[in-house]
Amino acid sequence: MPQFFTNKKLIVLLVGIIFLVAIISFSLSNRSNPTMPERIIKDGVGFVQNLASKPVATVTSLFEDLDSLLATYDENKRLKAQLSDFAVTKAELAEVKTENERLAALIDKEDSLIKYDPINATVIARNPDQWEEKVIVNKGTKHGVEKNMAVMTADGLIGKVTVVTSHTAEVELLFSNNPNYRISSKIKGDKKDVFGLIEGYDEERGELLMKRIDSSLKVEKDQTVVSSGLGGIFPQGLLIGKVTEVSTDDYGLTKMAYIKPAADFALLDQVVIVKRETTAIDGVDGDNTNQDLTNPSEESESDAK
Repeated sequence: MPQFFTNKKLIVLLVGIIFLVAIISFSLSNRSNPTMPERIIKDGVGFVQNLASKPVATVTSLFEDLDSLLATYDENKRLKAQLSDFAVTKAELAEVKTENERLAALIDKEDSLIKYDPINATVIARNPDQWEEKVIVNKGTKHGVEKNMAVMTADGLIGKVTVVTSHTAEVELLFSNNPNYRISSKIKGDKKDVFGLIEGYDEERGELLMKRIDSSLKVEKDQTVVSSGLGGIFPQGLLIGKVTEVSTDDYGLTKMAYIKPAADFALLDQVVIVKRETTAIDGVDGDNTNQDLTNPSEESESDAK
């Protein structure tokens, strides 16, 4: 009996395999019209697939949108960071461009002062208590800097060296309150120059005072003022500024002019120290004088000769 059932199971298995192979062969055959059972099965499977695909598609779309939103957020953060870097780079570029323009102007100024042996320097300190009076630059005796040398920017004269060490120099600006600080200067005229002295400045106007101008000479607004070179300290022709107003002095004997400086004293970074061939008048020790001063009448006498 057990042997019979074993054989029976084997027969059923073989019949089932044969039936399965027949169904597969029938299904794989090239037929245009499916049978009724196939249609029922396919329709049922299709309905179930359609029913299941909608929520799956919705969930998939939701996750894709969420992933896209997260990607957009990350990209937005990166773009904002890049934008900040761009702004910083732009500011740095503008600063470099401005500095290049100033340096280029200084190079041009060197060409015009080549006979005076210009020395480039950088302002490294400025005392808040003497902001308008003194600055310290990073060049000293090791670089050829000497006391009483003129100091200027690309725009114009700003002062002179008063104290020198091996690697630094203190520059007294034109706005100094030192009563002994005078600069021999001249107002450029079409036919004749007008000489005088830069002595102090007007705090309210923020302008230099040019005094001891011959009252018989004509001075007009917007005329250019330069160093005369008569004192033997400053070279001749260094731009100081322009005349803004002309009046008489306290005694009415000479004229006085208000001079708007050409240089910007609020922003001093790169400067040029001008070394003149002779920094002192013959017979006068430059270290013992606090002014660039020669009687303007001497110029007239020399012209007459």
